Amino acid sequence: MKAFSIDRYGKNTGHMREVPAPEVGAHDVLIEVHASGVNALDSKIRNGEFKLILPYALPLILGNDLAGVVVAVGPQVQAFKPGDEVYARPPQERIGTFAQLIAVHEDAIALKPANIDMTQAASIPLVALTAWQVLVETAQLKKGQKVLIHAGAGGVGTLAIQLAKHLGAFVATTTSTANVEWVKALGADQVIDYKQQDFESVLHDYDVVLNSLGSDVLEKSLKVLKPGGQLISISGPPTVQFAQEQGLSWPLQQVMRLLSWGIRRKARKLGIHYAFVFMRADGAQLQQITALIEAGVIKPVLDRSFAFAATAEALEYVEQGRAKGKVVVRIK
Repeated sequence: MKAFSIDRYGKNTGHMREVPAPEVGAHDVLIEVHASGVNALDSKIRNGEFKLILPYALPLILGNDLAGVVVAVGPQVQAFKPGDEVYARPPQERIGTFAQLIAVHEDAIALKPANIDMTQAASIPLVALTAWQVLVETAQLKKGQKVLIHAGAGGVGTLAIQLAKHLGAFVATTTSTANVEWVKALGADQVIDYKQQDFESVLHDYDVVLNSLGSDVLEKSLKVLKPGGQLISISGPPTVQFAQEQGLSWPLQQVMRLLSWGIRRKARKLGIHYAFVFMRADGAQLQQITALIEAGVIKPVLDRSFAFAATAEALEYVEQGRAKGKVVVRIK
């Protein structure tokens, strides 16, 4: 089968090659991939930014999002059958959706929403699960609370705005001038044009901040939260709790402790809780997201799609950071 893989870490690495079809374990589902979402995570993995905490063996097939059709199932699988249309974010230790076939553990898979196509479905799993695990699981966001979602026009931001509105929150977001009206149409109640305003001067007494940007934005976000508020970052720095959950060695746990010490200390002084969320595969949560998509509560937001042969160009486009919503590679 064809797959896009890397032999070494670094920018602009990776090429299309022929590789053996994956083996199917007892609890695995073999999926013919029709489309795969392209994420900033793919670029970070390729560049080696996660090699300490995600020690992949090289060569490595990239790709963290898929939509496709089941072609075979392992002997212990009961929830899926050949012919089922599914989508998934594979478990982090078994990524590789930039390929014609992939074997995914059944616990990571959900039936594809019936009202969207494969390209749209491939844009959903990673960003929707990220939004769900930040807002529903970690923040336990409630009706009437106020949440600031940074980078509202990005892949995670577009889904997080829609989910937060469904949960009944007042939603503020940051974006550039060109996207202000566009993110308002997604449901944002207040939009800060970061080219014209400093969000930390405008917003106050917020319950939750979802940060996907750099350390300067992370620190400024403390100013908009009220005591008891939650600063939740998906871009770091990681915490020792995350390191323990990942099963990392004691020295690496101490590295994570040091990396997050500054922001944790500042947050603690203000009575704010800091958490780092690294999204995990979860088919049960994805099934709940399917229900919201089929009900019209959440709509996929696509920037553009690329042919499979242009996977390298798709990664380069995502790295520019200008996509409105998600970028997808069409594999079939």
